[in-house]
Amino acid sequence: MRFHVLGVPHTQTTKEFTACAYTQKVWKFCKMMKDRGHYVIHYGHEFSNPEADENVTVLSNKIWEEVYGEHDYKSKFFKYDTGDKAYREFFRNAIKEIGKRKQKNDFILPFWGAGVRPICDAHPDLITVEPGIGYPWGIWSRWKIFESYAIYHAWCGLDKVAQCNQDNYATVIPNYFDLDEFEFCEEKEDYFLYVGRVFNGKGVNIAIEVTEKLGVKLKVAGQLSDDYPTPDSFPPHVEYVGYVGVEERKELMKKAKASFLPSQYVEPFGGVQVENLLCGTPTITSDWGAFVENNIEGVTGYRCKTFGDYIQACQNIILGEIDPKDCRKKGEEFSLENVAPQYEKYFQDVLNVHDGKGWYTIYKI
Repeated sequence: MRFHVLGVPHTQTTKEFTACAYTQKVWKFCKMMKDRGHYVIHYGHEFSNPEADENVTVLSNKIWEEVYGEHDYKSKFFKYDTGDKAYREFFRNAIKEIGKRKQKNDFILPFWGAGVRPICDAHPDLITVEPGIGYPWGIWSRWKIFESYAIYHAWCGLDKVAQCNQDNYATVIPNYFDLDEFEFCEEKEDYFLYVGRVFNGKGVNIAIEVTEKLGVKLKVAGQLSDDYPTPDSFPPHVEYVGYVGVEERKELMKKAKASFLPSQYVEPFGGVQVENLLCGTPTITSDWGAFVENNIEGVTGYRCKTFGDYIQACQNIILGEIDPKDCRKKGEEFSLENVAPQYEKYFQDVLNVHDGKGWYTIYKI
């Protein structure tokens, strides 16, 4: 199979942009599918370096710096506009470069969804698949892969409960992770952890209040928001460690007693949760969204609703109620090797619609 993979215009497809889940999905997808023998063409920033058969530059660093250079994405969340000069340049060049390379039955993959839709619309002869839907708006393509049943069912809405017209080609395939980026560790140090955007919508305030009540240390890593505008915004028991790359993230996660992910919205996936599990670190989450699918109560951590629930979860973890080996075992379900066949099966199902018997295709056993 052949894939035209579209990067995220306001980032660079490198391991350094760990804070953008969509950028990291692009990076990992290229590696995952190239390793399986598929032909992968990536389109992105001049400095992008995923493992692809072709890395096509469609945005120069000069223009990227002109538009985003003054914004420090490591201290503040990403700032962009899909109509800005960088996006326009990205669109124009990607449309042209894809035109030079496309072949019949090629796939084009907009990991940034509607954010790069103009490129897909310019090539209606290609098969557009939204390959990892975790965003709440702008979902448009005929072929859709959601990253959890939580986000898929939210998109379906209550109307679908009363109707018999569900789409068999709107599917769910979870996010995927490179096991080489994480290290299992059973020996934990005396701190809890929060990694992610540092704003109350992600529940960092809950993590702060719970650890303060228990008198334990909390380490916080991530981009700051208006809720916490400076590194001095935290109480004394909190250590703000800033933006973390791959190595810093691994070290923080593998030694933490547990990691907080108390998102106050329906979390489409929450990749940080799986990253912690791969390090053998239990997760303390809210009780909705993808956490219901991926955080097994009493096995990989705890799902909480009230302040008391969060206190009890921490106390159970301090007492050793969660086995780090169970966390790692669950995390490995999301390895590149385990998830790749699910993508291949879906892409083949879609190809069967274009060039075969469609839904009635029978696979050889």
